[in-house]
Amino acid sequence: MRTTEQTLKHAWHTIAAGSDLLDDAMFPPTGTSLDQYKERVSHAGDLFLLLDEDGTVRGYRGSGWEDFATRDHDQVLYFVAEQAVHDLAEHIVAHSPGRGPAVNLVSGQAELLDRINPAWGSRYRDGGINDLEGARTARPCGRDPLERFAWVAREWRDQDPYTVLTFFRGENVSAEQIALLHGADPDQVASGTSLLDLRGRDDFGREHWDTAWETFCFGEAGGWAFLLYNDTPDGVLADSVALARLGVTETVRLTATSAKAIYTFDYERDGRDIDDNRGMLELIWYKRGRAPYYRGGQLDFLNRALRRAELDHPELLHDFELYFHALEVSLGLQLPRQDVKEGTVRAAQWARGDADRG
Repeated sequence: MRTTEQTLKHAWHTIAAGSDLLDDAMFPPTGTSLDQYKERVSHAGDLFLLLDEDGTVRGYRGSGWEDFATRDHDQVLYFVAEQAVHDLAEHIVAHSPGRGPAVNLVSGQAELLDRINPAWGSRYRDGGINDLEGARTARPCGRDPLERFAWVAREWRDQDPYTVLTFFRGENVSAEQIALLHGADPDQVASGTSLLDLRGRDDFGREHWDTAWETFCFGEAGGWAFLLYNDTPDGVLADSVALARLGVTETVRLTATSAKAIYTFDYERDGRDIDDNRGMLELIWYKRGRAPYYRGGQLDFLNRALRRAELDHPELLHDFELYFHALEVSLGLQLPRQDVKEGTVRAAQWARGDADRG
């Protein structure tokens, strides 16, 4: 059956009539062009359905980004219900005595969807993709969510320990080679200099924040090499070709600019940006209970990991902690907390002169 506005509204009316939670007014505005989206959607979080002539339904939300595209009739109705229960859950939680807006928001949405259609509740818990289309999420992690990587999230919003966290993965990737490629002092790399060593060598009485801009940390954890820094001396980074020569096949780069409240996530694999053609990905797009990336797209694995993190760890009240935990679970990102905190992590200063960066 071809999906049209009439068939969708009729199907939604049938679902709403059999539910004590839904009504016809919850069905989102529809149209055939993005101009209508701009005219009819007043709130950034509202859903708009754009119907193509071939029966494809495209969901738009936020700043005009396409959230999903499908010809699956049931999938469209699920996404409409997901929007409706999100609004309901926010209202219920916000007006529950003694409960902040983060507590039980996600589990509450799952329970509301269970009441409408148990299959939809299950789909929501698995990240919102039809079971026939996507892989199911992993089992609950069952451990401290801040143990391996997310411990850095809250402090990182204030650019501590560094403004840029970069990770590199591939066959036989060496953190030392990557550090040298980015302009590390070769003598310090060879001697195994630590961050504590560099702090002790500061003979000019400068504050830690001043010296931090002249140094960076590096090492290996969780199968990734990492490089943490504030800025390179000339703002030049090693390009993907040079990294590929070292065996790097994946890179993750997280940047924080707290003064502008901009926090970005860049993921590259086999020389290609993994971003669903959205360009720069800002972490503030993530809102608890919503999937921040295109459904069924290149980053949908992170949508599913975020949902798992939300359900497993409602005690995490900071969204960045949930996001970083999802990165750790889905990609394996880790940082050695004790080494960074105590200064025993490997470190170097930027080399002076014309070091070869490949």
